[in-house]
Amino acid sequence: MRQWRIVLLIAASLTASVPWLTVEPLAAEDRSQARSMVISQFGIVAAEQPIAARAGTAVLEKGGNAADAAVAANAAMGLVAPMMNGIGGDLFALVYDAKTNKVYGLNASGWAPKGLTPEFLQSKGLQRMPSNGIHSVTVPGAVAGWDALLSRFGTKTFADVLAPAIAYAKAGFPLTELFGDDWKATTGYLSRNREAARVYLLAGRAPAIGEIFRNPDLAGAFEEIAKGGRDAFYKGGLAKRILDTSAKFGGTMAADDLSEFAAEWVDPISTDYRGWTVYEMPPNEQGIAALMMLNIVSGFPLAEWGHNTVPTLHAMIEAKKLAYADMITFVGDPRFAEVPTKGMISAAYGRSRAALIDPGTANCNVGPGTPPYVGSDTTYLATVDRDGNMVSLIQSNFGLWGSGIAVEGAGFVLHNRGALFTLDPKHPNVLAAHKRPLHTIIPALMAKGDVRIAFGIMGGFNQAQAHAQFVSNVIDHGMNIQAAMEAARFSKASFAGCDLYAEGRMPDAVFEGLAKLGHQVQVLGDFSEGVGGGQAVMRDYNAGVNYGASDPRKDGQAVAEMPSAR
Repeated sequence: MRQWRIVLLIAASLTASVPWLTVEPLAAEDRSQARSMVISQFGIVAAEQPIAARAGTAVLEKGGNAADAAVAANAAMGLVAPMMNGIGGDLFALVYDAKTNKVYGLNASGWAPKGLTPEFLQSKGLQRMPSNGIHSVTVPGAVAGWDALLSRFGTKTFADVLAPAIAYAKAGFPLTELFGDDWKATTGYLSRNREAARVYLLAGRAPAIGEIFRNPDLAGAFEEIAKGGRDAFYKGGLAKRILDTSAKFGGTMAADDLSEFAAEWVDPISTDYRGWTVYEMPPNEQGIAALMMLNIVSGFPLAEWGHNTVPTLHAMIEAKKLAYADMITFVGDPRFAEVPTKGMISAAYGRSRAALIDPGTANCNVGPGTPPYVGSDTTYLATVDRDGNMVSLIQSNFGLWGSGIAVEGAGFVLHNRGALFTLDPKHPNVLAAHKRPLHTIIPALMAKGDVRIAFGIMGGFNQAQAHAQFVSNVIDHGMNIQAAMEAARFSKASFAGCDLYAEGRMPDAVFEGLAKLGHQVQVLGDFSEGVGGGQAVMRDYNAGVNYGASDPRKDGQAVAEMPSAR
C-alpha cells in the first residue's frame, strides 16, 4: 500500500507541472489478462507451439483454408510435442462451414482390435485394462481424421499440408520449455522401449530446452502419407510396421483392424446457455458433461455473484460432480450401447440435477441420476480462415508418450487410449472388438448471432469442466476470449469426494470460503497445467474480423496469416 501511495504522490506532482499527463489508466492498460488477443481480417491459427501455428498459417498463405491449416498444424504438433500427440493417436474435430452455416462433427477415434477382448486379457492374468504397453493400444485414428477433413472441406493435398512438418522434422527444431520439462520427466518411461529410446533420447537423455531435435523417421512416415494418402497408414508400409511392432510385443492388432477402420462424420450435440448455442461432440467422448454442467448452472445468477466468488465456484464445482457422475456411468460407444444422450442434455434434466445442489454444503458422495431415454494428455488447436470457416481440433496419445511403444522405423509412438475401457461386462464402456472407448478429448464451438468461437482446453477429465468455465467466463462475466482462457480455473480430478484443485491467483478469502463449505482445496501455481491449457479463435462475421487466443499455461501462440503471400 505504501508503494502505491508513493506512486500516486509522484503522479500528482507530475500532473501539477504537466497538464496533459493523467494518472487514470485506460482500460487496456489496467487489466488482469496477460496477453492481448491476436486480431486480423485474415486467417488465424492458435496452437500449443509456435512452429505448429506457423505451419498452419503457411498453408493459409498458399491458398489453403481452415481445414488444410488444421491438418498442417496438427502434423507439426506431432513433431514438436511427440509425448502429447501424433499419428499414433486419435482425433476429434468440429468444423464450421461458413457457406452452409452448419457445424459438422468428426469422430476419428480408433477401435479396439478384434483380438483384444476381456477374455484375452484375463487369460494373461489381467483383471483391469492396462494403462500402458501393447494391450492398451487401439487403432490410431488421426490419419483417417486428416483424410476425412481434407476430403470433405480441404482444398490442398496431403503433400501440401504435410510439407511444413516434413521440413522441420528434417531440419530440426529447438525444444520449448514446457514440452522440454515433460520430455525430461519421462526419460525413464521412454527408456523402457528400445525404439522409443533410440528415436527420442540423445545418448540416454532427453534433449535440453533450446537444443535442436530432429526426427528423420517421422519425416519419412509423413512422406509416405503425402504420397499414398490414408492407405499408406492403414494398408501400406506404415500399416506393416505397426503390425510388426504389435506382434513383437504380443499384441493382437491384425491387418483388417487397420484396413477396415474409417473416421465417422456425426451430428454435434448442443445446448442453449443464456442465448448462446454451445456445441460438443456426442458420445463416445466426455463433451456431454460440459453441456450438462452448463444446463445445471443456468438457473444460478453467476453474473450477479461474480467471477470466481465462493457461490459461483461452489455452484460450478457441484455441477461438475453431478455431470461427471452421469458421464462416467452412461457414456460408451453408441454403436454398442444405448446412451441416453438427449435425456442427459435436456434442460429439464439439468434443472432436476441443479435442485440437488445445497448452497451451504459440498456434496462429497455424488451419484448418477436417472436421465430419460429420449428417442487425457492432449493437444488442441483452432483455425479460422479469411472466409470464416473454422476448425476446432483435438488430438492425443492419451498419456504422455501413450503406450510407451514406438513403431519401428516410423518415428512415432502408439497411443494408450484403450486404457479407458473397463472390463466390467455390465458397463456400457466395456471392452469389445472394434469398439471405441470412452474418450476424454473434446473440441468445442459456441455461437450467437454473427459470432462464432472455436475453443478447447486440454487435460484428461479436466476438459469438460474447463470448457464450462470458459463458456461462463465469456457469457456470464463478459470476458474476451484471451481473458476467458487465462482466467484462474479449478479442476476436480476424481469422480467422488470433495477434493479440488484451484490456481493460486484466486484470493485467499475464496479458498477459506470454499473450505467452510466442505471443499478440500489444494492450491496450485498461478498458471498451472493442472487445470489444462487451451486455444481459441473467434469470428465476427458482421465485421469480417478474426480473433485468436492462446493459453499462457502452454508454449503456444495464435498466429495471423500474412495477406501478401498470395
